[in-house]
Amino acid sequence: MPLPKFSAASLLLASLALLSVPAHANLSPQQSAAILKAYDGSEPADFKQFIGQLATHELAKTDGLEQTLQAYQAGTSLNAEQQNEINRLLGLYTRIKYGKAATETLRELVEIPTFQVEGVAQHDNPQFHKIAAKIQALAEGFGLAFRNVDNRVYEITLGEGKEVVGLHAHADVVPVNPDNWKLENGTRLDPFKVTLVGDRMYGRGTEDDKNGIVVALYALKVAKDEKLPLARQFKLLIDTTEETSGDAIPYYFAHNATPDYNLALDGGYPVVIAEKGYGTVMASFAKRAGEGKGAEVINLTGGLATNQIPTTSVATLVGDHPVDLARRLKKAGTDYRKAHGKDFRIDSVVSGKHVILTVTGVSAHSSSPQSGVNPVARMLDFLNGLGERVPLKRNHFTDAARYAADNWGLDYLGSKLGIGFKDDFMGPLTASPTFVGVDDKGLKLAVNLRIPKGKSIQTLKDELGSKLGAWSNDTHTAVAFDYSLDEPMYRNPEGAWVKALLDVASQNLGLPHEFGTSAGATSVHDLPNGVQFGLAMPGVKYTGHNDNEFKTVEQFMLDLQVVSEMVARIGQMPTL
Repeated sequence: MPLPKFSAASLLLASLALLSVPAHANLSPQQSAAILKAYDGSEPADFKQFIGQLATHELAKTDGLEQTLQAYQAGTSLNAEQQNEINRLLGLYTRIKYGKAATETLRELVEIPTFQVEGVAQHDNPQFHKIAAKIQALAEGFGLAFRNVDNRVYEITLGEGKEVVGLHAHADVVPVNPDNWKLENGTRLDPFKVTLVGDRMYGRGTEDDKNGIVVALYALKVAKDEKLPLARQFKLLIDTTEETSGDAIPYYFAHNATPDYNLALDGGYPVVIAEKGYGTVMASFAKRAGEGKGAEVINLTGGLATNQIPTTSVATLVGDHPVDLARRLKKAGTDYRKAHGKDFRIDSVVSGKHVILTVTGVSAHSSSPQSGVNPVARMLDFLNGLGERVPLKRNHFTDAARYAADNWGLDYLGSKLGIGFKDDFMGPLTASPTFVGVDDKGLKLAVNLRIPKGKSIQTLKDELGSKLGAWSNDTHTAVAFDYSLDEPMYRNPEGAWVKALLDVASQNLGLPHEFGTSAGATSVHDLPNGVQFGLAMPGVKYTGHNDNEFKTVEQFMLDLQVVSEMVARIGQMPTL
């Protein structure tokens, strides 16, 4: 194809950008941006042509890049810094060449609703069969080896060699409440269609974690197409149960070897070496008939998963005078908001013989409760505190409200129950009421814990059992508790491979050159040499489990660029 045309303005911008940064062992974000701007709208046939075009322009005449390009074109041996520059250029090339195609692939994967269906195992769910077929077609079309491991894990392989680098992503997503998928201006979104609004691509899975699948596939494709001399194998392992039971990856490793190195494309940048342990305190309240006088709560909603803080919690009440009940609830709600901040709403409306009480907060991933406003906690605390203003019959719903208010409250640090602690690096324990499940047998209420290092799991479990058991006895409340607590992960960041990862991410993204920690657990939590390598930016609210989940186009392009460079660099290093 013809050489891309560089306008005078773009060349001037590029020159200024290149001159504004000091000499660097690799291209800086500013230099990369200048190259991307100059190549905007072009589509080089291959990497060789891309290098040839770049070598003829002013963009190459800085910081030794010209010498690197000449050596590469001549086929002479490159030193380590020159090889790293070529790897960075390969990442830029991948973004330029395949950005549009990767975006379309993301659209196609989001349109397949791969959430858990009650009563249906993930490996029997037709939607997972559909996405498996789609990923297989993509992988094989890219010339990559594909294997469907009993509909649990989809394995894509490139390269040979004894050492194996596992890239981990997942095809399942958390459930949605479509009613909550709407923008502030009233625009309604389809969770399973990618909707572009400004720079945001809205859709379930755009951030967690179908984007990870897509960028890894294209990174491996480019590595294959360009015949990179890989010193080791890559295996992209696509999990189907990461958001639910988590049993697919253990199933895979019961039948297949574990990779020597494991990178989750499902966490944070630059390189996350520590993950909090995942915990759930499930409280079950048996259904019981209402006692006493007043209105009665007959239904309650919360999050659809234990790892998801929803936008709304809705209670359904019945009473003799619905209009008066709604009025009194509205007045109590106004007072409650004044006492507890105005970052949430409480609404009550009459619907036939029922009154619908809705608490609206801000959805968040349960690993970062501070980034949201939990409507479940506020609903339960509000119901429990109504007292004589709005008398309620005592039943399993009020039992759950009292339990949540007495033990967890609106605090997400476990302080009310007295179980809080923190680690200087990993941060504090967090605790959030999330999931509410109601059926003919009663109500289940889950509190999601994220546990740093610093206290043993057994000690924490003993504390929970002692304190919650004492509360149950003191209040004469019948409740069954189930505790599921996992150890936190902490890796000692040693080795050339993890330092290379840190270079790639921090240099491309302009981040501090330091390892990170995460409250979210990934599929590498219990694997050897397991770390998170993106794809979320630190300091930016994560939308993966939220209503209106989105990924920005710019960040998606950066992910494609960074992961492609990473595959090239990690794949070609003589030793890790």
